[in-house]
Amino acid sequence: MNDLITKYFTDFTPHQLQQFEALESLYKEWNEKINVISRKDMEQIYLHHVLHSLSIAAIINFKKGTEIIDIGCGGGFPGIPLAIFFPDVHFHLVDSIAKKLKVVNAISDSIGLKNITTQHTRAEAIKNKKFDFAISRAVAPLKELWIWSNPLLKKQTIIDQELTNGLICLKGGDLHQEIFESNTKPSMMSVYNIFKEDYFKEKFILYVSKK
Repeated sequence: MNDLITKYFTDFTPHQLQQFEALESLYKEWNEKINVISRKDMEQIYLHHVLHSLSIAAIINFKKGTEIIDIGCGGGFPGIPLAIFFPDVHFHLVDSIAKKLKVVNAISDSIGLKNITTQHTRAEAIKNKKFDFAISRAVAPLKELWIWSNPLLKKQTIIDQELTNGLICLKGGDLHQEIFESNTKPSMMSVYNIFKEDYFKEKFILYVSKK
């Protein structure tokens, strides 16, 4: 884990540290069977995937019992690192590709995550569930993400939460056109301002409130 996670976060139990530590070997093993991470990224899994996912934890402390949907979770990012970080928060990981969820389920089982469920579907097909937050990483343009997530978000927001219910997504590059086309007014935060690592210089967190 090369101390990258503990450089920025210190309040982990030994069990959480073991869970983070196990991710590299588990993803290496599964990636050889089902490719969910590029080889270049695999060599930097804690920087490119785990710490990037945890940038969300740096802007909001999800309260116990919060329900979150990870739209287009792929191999489990940002959902799995956040589920380790917030053991009292429930994460529902959704993807349209079943083999990716096979990796998510196997890794969750291996490290003993009890707060993750998965569903093989598209977000827009979910009709009977509501969530406090939707999270996503580089899955689709903001316009589509908001169209998919808005109907899934509860109107009632959690008391004493730093942010009201909404969509939190991780994106990179020049986002001006994408934001303009989305007809939303997101808050935009630089990941580099949170984690001083060169990799994050063009990475951003976008937040769109349900209200």
